[in-house]
Amino acid sequence: MAIDITQFHETFFEESFEGLDIMESGLLNLDIGAADNDTVNSIFRAAHSIKGGSATFGFSEVAEFTHGMETLLDEMRDGSRDVTQESVDTLLQSVDCLREMLGASRDKTPIDLGRAEVLKKDLEKILSSNNSIKSPSENNDSNSTTPASEPSGGSGWEIKFKPYHDMLRTGNDPVRMFRELAELGELSVEVDISQLPALEDLDPEESYLSWKLTLKADVEKEKVKEIFEWVEDECDIELNELSAATDKTDNPANVIAAATTASPQATDKPKKLATPKKPATSTDSASIRVSIDKVDALINMVGELVITQSMIGQLDCDLDEFDNNRMEKLRDGLTLLERNTRELQESVMRIRMLPISFAFNRFPRMVHDLCQKLNKKIELRTTGEQTELDKTVMEKIGDPLVHLVRNSIDHGIEMPEDRVSANKPETGIIELNAFHKGGNIIIEIKDDGAGFNKERIKAKAVERGLISSDEQLSDEKIYDLLFQPGFSTAEQLSDISGRGVGMDVVRRNIRELGGNIDVSSEVGKGTTFTIRLPLTLAILDGQLVCVGSEIYITPLVSIVESLQIKKEFVNNIAGQTELYKVRDDYIPIVRMHNIFGIDAEQKDLEGGLLVIVEGDGKKAGLLVDDLLGQQQVVIKSLETNYKRVDGVSGATILGDGTVALILDVDGLIELSRNPPTSGNTSTSQVREVA
Repeated sequence: MAIDITQFHETFFEESFEGLDIMESGLLNLDIGAADNDTVNSIFRAAHSIKGGSATFGFSEVAEFTHGMETLLDEMRDGSRDVTQESVDTLLQSVDCLREMLGASRDKTPIDLGRAEVLKKDLEKILSSNNSIKSPSENNDSNSTTPASEPSGGSGWEIKFKPYHDMLRTGNDPVRMFRELAELGELSVEVDISQLPALEDLDPEESYLSWKLTLKADVEKEKVKEIFEWVEDECDIELNELSAATDKTDNPANVIAAATTASPQATDKPKKLATPKKPATSTDSASIRVSIDKVDALINMVGELVITQSMIGQLDCDLDEFDNNRMEKLRDGLTLLERNTRELQESVMRIRMLPISFAFNRFPRMVHDLCQKLNKKIELRTTGEQTELDKTVMEKIGDPLVHLVRNSIDHGIEMPEDRVSANKPETGIIELNAFHKGGNIIIEIKDDGAGFNKERIKAKAVERGLISSDEQLSDEKIYDLLFQPGFSTAEQLSDISGRGVGMDVVRRNIRELGGNIDVSSEVGKGTTFTIRLPLTLAILDGQLVCVGSEIYITPLVSIVESLQIKKEFVNNIAGQTELYKVRDDYIPIVRMHNIFGIDAEQKDLEGGLLVIVEGDGKKAGLLVDDLLGQQQVVIKSLETNYKRVDGVSGATILGDGTVALILDVDGLIELSRNPPTSGNTSTSQVREVA
């Protein structure tokens, strides 16, 4: 029975993409000139792992392409080649190409071999160039042919290799190791079958054989050990140096000899498929890696719940026997149950939490590429990378962050000569900072660039008819204009930013996550964008409101204020739209009972309660009967269990077991402008179905 190695594909791709991130980060940190050994070694190991795993799983195009990268990196790490800007740029492009090839292999779509061939030629051109570092002897005598150092391997090695029984289960194949050994020199192999059981007792997924290998080659011991490094904890291995006089003849009974003439893809080292502890870097993944600490905490909390349940269970008795002593114990048990449930909820939510470094990791490469394109000098600084937030929030905040950082690079940071003339360092600074504050995560994008010119923003707004020329605006209102659709102060359009497409989308996407964005800026000193987000989308801080017999939950983040209606501030437009004057603003009134088709106690506006909410830059007043209090609620999808209902974003179950609907503020504001037809589903029907 053959082993189905496709079961390891998902792990291989996760590890490979993780390795690509390591390579990219390492390449961006390389200094031009003599290579830093630790950095180059980490890049080389990642490339080597991808190459070996690709060959093991039959992704030959990936393995072949990675081989050229590995060769260049090998010359850098052994000191025979300097690090040049050309080689770093080519390797970075190769990482991009490799990411696309692996993505195509994962998705089972055709690989773009055209780009791969172009980059392979670029790598070959660099390898053939004469920029390698000369040895001391070459520097002293250009005609000398003496090598800089002699291999320490003598005439070869004798290798005793005995795999543990379960080595094959990890996808490692001894034959592939032997093929790679054969690339180093003349290899003879003797197999020991003494531990092979009878056929009926044989398990095809276990290893019973051991080998004695003789490698006749002038290679260093480290080169030989490197071939077995993936299985060093899954086997017994012994290396002994052969004497120069030793001349053993090959054993004609060698059953593996044919394996030494392998195809190029089979010469790669197998990939050990142990699951690493580091979380996956792909932010758009159906799976998530969880640290063992979080799993242990969850198991401990379940244990506490079992103990509490046992304690309460002991109080089971007839009501006639239920005295005050038992009542006190019951109260204690329920208090403990409440605490355990809350801690269990927090432990479960932490499983979905990922460090924001997964979102920040994309920016060093982006800054590097845009600096080269724009001829700017920018240093990227990140702090708070281990600040955690929900996986879903992480996936959705990535694009807004990219737009804001690109905007800072293109418009914020000045050209080096302009910075020098303004008595600034020619290298600009962009800072990404994340930290927790209350029940939210704060993300700051700062730059020390030119800052926003408020007069230019106002002039552009007047030109577009957004404000009048004599209108006085606060700084907050001025910066709010930046988020109007199509608004831009850029003097020149570019493919990076400045087309006025994006800032309105940025704010809309952030608000869809239940967050908001603020801007502060000072001319000549820089700009700061501050994003405030909920830690998770699964739990919501809400205000319970009552309309008739129905209870609704309004997200606290959307509520501006609540007030009692005074008749003199109510205005009617064309006999239909009702507006309420709040200071200098006129806000449309949304009669909740009309929107959802229910009977309400408060139909007369005078004396009614108005909850002022804001969504997508617009405000509205929700007419409700009563405010019931605030609480955290667990969000349940309505579309999954029923169908989409306009003005409702989800549902939750309250403490008394009843279903309460969570209001979609943006949807309600839209409904107030375009009232629903009478045939719409009422929320009473929705609650009954839920």
